Order: sequence, then C-alpha cells, then structure tokens
Amino acid sequence: MMGRATTIVLVVAMVAGCAQAQSAAPPAKPNPTAQTASQPAQQKPAAPPATQAGEKPAQKPVQAPAGQPAAGQPAAQKPPATKPAAQKPGAKPSRQQQAQATGPAVTPPPDYVIGPDDVVGVLFWREKDLSVENTVVRPDGMITLPLLNDVKAAGLTPDQLRDAVQAAAAKYVTDPNATVVVRQINSRRFYITGMVNKPGPYPLTSSTTVLQAIAMAGGLQEFAKEKDIVVMRTEKGQQRTYKFNYKDVIQGKNLKQNIEIWPGDTIVVP
Repeated sequence: MMGRATTIVLVVAMVAGCAQAQSAAPPAKPNPTAQTASQPAQQKPAAPPATQAGEKPAQKPVQAPAGQPAAGQPAAQKPPATKPAAQKPGAKPSRQQQAQATGPAVTPPPDYVIGPDDVVGVLFWREKDLSVENTVVRPDGMITLPLLNDVKAAGLTPDQLRDAVQAAAAKYVTDPNATVVVRQINSRRFYITGMVNKPGPYPLTSSTTVLQAIAMAGGLQEFAKEKDIVVMRTEKGQQRTYKFNYKDVIQGKNLKQNIEIWPGDTIVVP
C-alpha cells in the first residue's frame, strides 16, 4: 500500500511540474514568411506599352510662345510693305521737291517782291555748278551767281527772277530748269518807337495790322498816350500819317483806323 501511494504522489508531482514549465515558456515569434504569404500582394504600376522596333515614342505637344504659331500650323504672312513710288530716271523734280532737298524756306506773302538784305537760293536741276544755296541781295538789288555773274533781283517776284536766270543760263546749258527759293525776308520791315516795351525793327512776313504790331512790340507802357498813336508812311515819294486810337480799337470802336502795315512803315507811340 505504501508503494502505491508513493507512486501516485510522484506522478502528480511530475504532472504539476510540466504544467508550470509550459506556462513559464516565452510565446513563439510570428513567422514573417507566413504573414507575408497571408497578405495580398502589392500591385506594381503598369509599364508603358512597348514600342515596336524603329518606332519613336510619342512626344508631348510643346506650347508655342505668345505671338507665334503653334507647331504644325502655317505661319501668318505679313502684308507686303508699301514703298513710295520711285521717280522715273530722267524725270525733272518739281520745284517743291528741289526746295525741300536743299533746306528750310519761308512762304512769302502774295504781294512779295524781293528786296535788299533778303536771302534767296537759285537751284538748277542737274547743274550744280550754276546753283547757289544762299545768296544775299545786295543794297544795289543785285545777286551774284556762278557763271552768270550779277543778276538783278530786287523789285522782282521769285517767279520773275527764275525766268530771268533761266534766260541767262540758256547761253551755257540746254533747257535750263531753275527754282528760286526764299530763305529769309529781311527787306520787308516795319519800325515801332516810343512808349512800347520792345521798340525796334520787326520783320513783315505776313499781313499785320497796327494792333498786331503793337502786340509784337510787347504792348504799350503805363504812361503811353493811347489816343495819339501815329503811323508814318511814304507813298509815291510823299510822307503821310495815319492816326490810331488804341483805346477805341480795343473797345471795338472805329475799327477802320486799324490799318494794315506796309513795309517801311513807322509806328510812333508818344
């Protein structure tokens, strides 16, 4: 009996030891291979379709800069530039073209005649040896031209002077074509003296009245006698005077006395 009891005790002790050993053992590590196999496989991005041998891959369209046509589109054609009409060789230029080609000129008034101290140009087409750009009319009324020597200019209109020089040049050249250009008008002057701000001589290049002449001279001074202004003029060798009442004219009264100034007139403001 004692032997059986001892055997039973030993078996119970062995079973209890095995149970403790299993509870004290560490948990088993997970197998990464098995876990990866259980998860779904990650899909890779689809590769671009393979091109056939000798075929180039398609290129993305390049956006053209602003103002330029896109690739594959025909460029817009610019309209042809217009050129000025060319002058036919051998054709004679107009007098206006000859005057513009040589420099500035003044436009004389309709009743203008050339006088001393005026500056004119005489231009011959295709005859530069006879031409002169600028020449001053001398006090004796003559101008000097190459080959033609002295030619009378004072007292003539520009057209009359042109006819005169063409007739003189016909002795040396065939079919002369001349142009007379007025550069400066110094012979047509009037004078204003007395109680004005800027007395002195003034050029008369266009139609000018007494009131305009006073304005050119800077106006009247403070103590000028507005009612006693006089215009002195030489007509047919005789001296004449014309009265001018400044105060009446600026008030619109007796406007007939605001006469037009002639070359050589003298305005006296007392």
